[in-house]
Amino acid sequence: MDAALANRLAAAVRAADPDRYFATLFAPPQQRPYLFAFYAFHAEVARVAETVREPMLGEIRLEWWRETTLAASKGQARNHDVARGLVALFAERSLALADFEALIAARAFDSSPDHLADFAALERYVDSTSGAVMRLAARILATEPAPGVEKGLRDAALAYGLTGLLRALPFHSGRHKLYLPLDLLSALDLTPEAFFHLERSDPRLDALVRQVSLKARDAFLAARQAPKPGAALAAVLPAALVPVYLRKLNTGRDVPIHRRQMALLSAAMKRRL
Repeated sequence: MDAALANRLAAAVRAADPDRYFATLFAPPQQRPYLFAFYAFHAEVARVAETVREPMLGEIRLEWWRETTLAASKGQARNHDVARGLVALFAERSLALADFEALIAARAFDSSPDHLADFAALERYVDSTSGAVMRLAARILATEPAPGVEKGLRDAALAYGLTGLLRALPFHSGRHKLYLPLDLLSALDLTPEAFFHLERSDPRLDALVRQVSLKARDAFLAARQAPKPGAALAAVLPAALVPVYLRKLNTGRDVPIHRRQMALLSAAMKRRL
């Protein structure tokens, strides 16, 4: 991959996904352009739902990325930096097209009116999105992950994905998209529509956030007990931010960039979460 393209992809990731951008800086320099290419692709797919009003429009845009990824896997690049990055990624790394297609398919939920019935469904969604991203990034960094690392990746991705959904709760509520499980709402006598009109001071909102936060914390603690990720460290590093994000949830303030960088640096120095 030429340096100019790599720099443009890095800038795109820094703007769209700063956590993964800063985590990638802890990868070996020769690996970073490929992670940036992948993360830039994921950012494009993940924000499809934010740019459409109808599920059909979301499907059309996701189909464009399906076709773009298929072409890239054959060495053909559309006129788009991310497409060119994907061509280089497929050429230099042994990655399965099916994994990219599955990630794109999972993102169809984001622009659909569908709901998640229970926490098992929420975990499956997170595993097919955040989990898939972390596993593919690990594969880019290390063809053969160390024994036991796969389970740690799943737990780390679940913790990071659940925390991300909690942080984005006001945004998703504003566009009337629900990621919280229906059975969790039902236990508090809430319907999806009633949830969208909850006051910030409503104790039921705190109860919902607390339940998901506990799941995220448990997943993080499980990931912390996993074997060290070895060469896949930079892929797992974003999950090091879970504790600082969870502590800030009820403050209404985001975690400053320098505080995130310190958390990533601490985990990188320990070579684990």
